[in-house]
Amino acid sequence: MIRLKKYLKPFIIGLVLAIILLFGQALCDLNLPNFMSDIVNVGIQQSGIEHAAPDAISINGLKFMTTFMSDSEKEIVNSSYELVLGTDKDSSGKEYKDIYPDLSEQLYVLTNIYELSYDELDSAFGTATWTLINAMRFMAEQAGTTNTSTTFDANNIDITKLYQMQPMFDTLPATVISDAHDKALSNDKTLLKQSGIMVSKALYKELGADVESIQTAYILRIGLFMLIIALFGGTATVLVSLISSKIAAGVAKNLRRDMFNKIESFSNSEFDKFSTSSLITRCTNDITQIQMLLMMGIRMICYAPIMGIGGIIMALNKSVSMSWIIAVACIVLIGLIIIIIAIAMPKFKAIQKLVDKLNLVSRECLSGLMVIRAFGTQEHEKQHFEAANGDLTKTTLFINRVMVFMMPAMMLIMNGIALLIVWVGAHQIANANMQIGDMMAFIQYSMQIIMSFLMISMMFIFVPRAAVSAVRIADVLEIENSIVDPKNSKAFNINKKGLLEFKNVHFRYHGAEEDALYDITFTAKPGQTTAIIGATGSGKTTIASLVLRFYDITEGQILLDGVDIRGVTQKDLRSKIGYVPQKGVLLSGTIASNIKYGEKDATDSEVKTAAKVAQALDFISEKPDGFESLISQGGTNVSGGQKQRLSIARALTKKPEIFIFDDSFSALDFKTDIKLRKALKEHTGDSTVLVVAQRVSTIMGAEQIIVLDEGKIVGNGTHKQLLKDCPQYFEIASSQLSQEELA
Repeated sequence: MIRLKKYLKPFIIGLVLAIILLFGQALCDLNLPNFMSDIVNVGIQQSGIEHAAPDAISINGLKFMTTFMSDSEKEIVNSSYELVLGTDKDSSGKEYKDIYPDLSEQLYVLTNIYELSYDELDSAFGTATWTLINAMRFMAEQAGTTNTSTTFDANNIDITKLYQMQPMFDTLPATVISDAHDKALSNDKTLLKQSGIMVSKALYKELGADVESIQTAYILRIGLFMLIIALFGGTATVLVSLISSKIAAGVAKNLRRDMFNKIESFSNSEFDKFSTSSLITRCTNDITQIQMLLMMGIRMICYAPIMGIGGIIMALNKSVSMSWIIAVACIVLIGLIIIIIAIAMPKFKAIQKLVDKLNLVSRECLSGLMVIRAFGTQEHEKQHFEAANGDLTKTTLFINRVMVFMMPAMMLIMNGIALLIVWVGAHQIANANMQIGDMMAFIQYSMQIIMSFLMISMMFIFVPRAAVSAVRIADVLEIENSIVDPKNSKAFNINKKGLLEFKNVHFRYHGAEEDALYDITFTAKPGQTTAIIGATGSGKTTIASLVLRFYDITEGQILLDGVDIRGVTQKDLRSKIGYVPQKGVLLSGTIASNIKYGEKDATDSEVKTAAKVAQALDFISEKPDGFESLISQGGTNVSGGQKQRLSIARALTKKPEIFIFDDSFSALDFKTDIKLRKALKEHTGDSTVLVVAQRVSTIMGAEQIIVLDEGKIVGNGTHKQLLKDCPQYFEIASSQLSQEELA
């Protein structure tokens, strides 16, 4: 994957934006359980009262609560509350008697309070509440009973009965209050605050405040925050999906473009290293794997760690004592993922090769369908295909089974962790060390942590296969072409137009032990036809490939117009050559578009002339649409002879300096062959014609015939000269011509 990192550079802004949005989405998702916890803890359990320090308190109430406070706590409270009249107005302009209808003429209200001071005030009132409870227990013990519920019920505190006990508390020794206060400080801060809120609720009721309205307002306010956060999170999710899809599609587009351009620059040596089916797979399936990884990975690979780490931090904020549950879950999940990777990774590496193999078999079967039918080997090919298909299916099923096991395993862990949290959390709640809302939030954070691991594990479905695909793509993109254009290209000599010279040329295929051509030396002159003939495998087509520089020679020189072809660009070289391959290749389109392929600006008259010279005009005219008749992919709707004639017409339209006909007349009948050669002789004019042929009759009229045998020139001359001087040529000719023609 690292080898392809440069393809992400154009999309770096989008990638950064997506990560920022993912952070925003994660923050939204991580805060929702907190608000849910607040609704349960504060909105439901505490009736919407957030602080143990009430916003307003009666004169009796303040006197009663400060009885159980230390001097420093009294100082904080007295400095935070101000005595006002019922007719005075609060910051919103409402009179206090309207907010608190049961108040006497005066009450204390909280003023000049900041969020930092609430902790001290809540602690003071919470500690005072538990000091009261401890003092009542002491008094109950002195009276010979341990029951204090008649006067202090946490859920329904009777504040008037407590006021009646004020004289009793005033007569208690200072040491008793001090000891009760010290015991109160040993309690958990959460418990102190919750207890203080219960007393605060009673103090609000004493003033006639509408506690239900406070509760409803709080729940609605927090619910609105949750809706806004959920909206932001949803918007971020949609935007990230859009950005990741665009990045993935853009990278895939650039990869396909560069892959295609790279493959187009390949010489035959590179094509020998990669099969056609493999290159097709790399351009399609492999790039699709990269695209899928980016599309899913930007959303998951970046989001999962944020959620996992953030979930752990938020869960620890809710309860450090249950952090061991998170640790156990993480260890189990990491172990599960490692096991699955160890099992599935080797199969991921093999699956792309199996796709290559299946494509190869499919391509061979489809391209060779006529041969398969002719020999009646459909069943054999079906078995061949089934074997390749079966191997791919088995491997895919194995991977899917491993991955399918992951989901129920994750669900089992998730539900097990939830049960464990409820079990442990219930004991914590019973001991007043945790609130119900905090336990619910802890469960949700645990689920988020597990889901982040699940997302990471899901990526292991894409990452290994995409990593293999990335290596295969990089192998193609990074391969060094064996044939490259020179940095300082030369210009052709215009005084030697069409002159082709081979000087002591040797050539050996990559990996071969022996040369395919030995010391090849000849000159093909403009206005003349140079023919090359020889037994199968003698190197005829190799010479044609060397002229086009599909391969580079091992030793010697090939000169065109007096310039070594390695000193000019491939485009300039091939612009001077009209090539007709051994196997006629047509492209999907029309007959006219195929003939114009070498010269896009060719006129209709030039196209018609080329077709006429190539002896293709007759069968083109018979078609209803003439030159606009469609050619199917690969030219499957025309015969082999028609393919060859259209290929010849395509080369003629180009009007090059050199024509290379690589056994291009083999599919023609003798009558058409004779007519075509006669027309070519008249049409090619001053161009150099290089003909590779198997038929002696095709090359009898050539000014120069080169005879090859096992990569060596064993004869060079005219037809009559070679019949006398070259035994190899005579042997070929005698096998094809009559005695009269040999004479």
